[in-house]
Amino acid sequence: MNHQLSSVQIDSYSENGFLVIDNFLNPTELERWRAVTDVAVAQRLRAAKGQDWERALNNQADPNTFEAKIFVQCIKLADTHQGMYDLMHDPRLGEVAGTLAGVDGIRIWHDQALIKPPFGNPTSWHLDNPYWSFYSREAISLWMALDDATLGNGCLWYVPGSHQSARLDNANIGRNMSDLFDVYPQWRSLETVACPCPAGTAVFHNGLTAHGAGANMTPRPRRAMTCAYMPDGSSFNGQSNVLPSSYVQTLKIGDVLDDPRLNPLIWSRNSGT
Repeated sequence: MNHQLSSVQIDSYSENGFLVIDNFLNPTELERWRAVTDVAVAQRLRAAKGQDWERALNNQADPNTFEAKIFVQCIKLADTHQGMYDLMHDPRLGEVAGTLAGVDGIRIWHDQALIKPPFGNPTSWHLDNPYWSFYSREAISLWMALDDATLGNGCLWYVPGSHQSARLDNANIGRNMSDLFDVYPQWRSLETVACPCPAGTAVFHNGLTAHGAGANMTPRPRRAMTCAYMPDGSSFNGQSNVLPSSYVQTLKIGDVLDDPRLNPLIWSRNSGT
């Protein structure tokens, strides 16, 4: 795993709000990530929706829903698949995320498989952190390309530097690509950047960096495995998001989110782990 960061990379992330790391996974690691993700997603779809893999990818369950054709989404696979647990709890991932974010500790918020199906719809511009149960200008996400991500199959796009002026206002992921720019009209004049990348590339982005993805114009799926990270010490903002309702009922706004089962600490600057 190519997890050692240079000062140039750290500075680039700080300025732009995202960083592309080529060859992050070696060929053996990439095949493991692919195999684990495929099995974990297939198990989740069968258990949760009664769908098989091929049916879900081709959106046969709800063919008339725009949102269903954006991506097949499976959240918190590490909770139900040991192989995914092992991948997501790798402290090297936490070290990269924590170093880029400039924080002393990183907790997992949630992992998430995002698979854009053949001829899938685009993912409209949005921010990540406003959806979550904590607010932090240092929140960060990993997006791992499991297939080559191209301009033709829905690679990521970013508005560089948008994390510096973003608020907690957001736009939903829906039919209109440009809704976020109604919320932030000052970003309309900024140049956007596409991030086509080979499989095995890791892209890290700030939770307040504006991003989206194009449509998949090919007959093949575009697979990605992602993980959202929460800086250690972050507090509850009143939104449930992925937290269990039984846990939410025990919280009040301002409580620190440090449950080791729900939000495990995978890296600490002091301990190095």
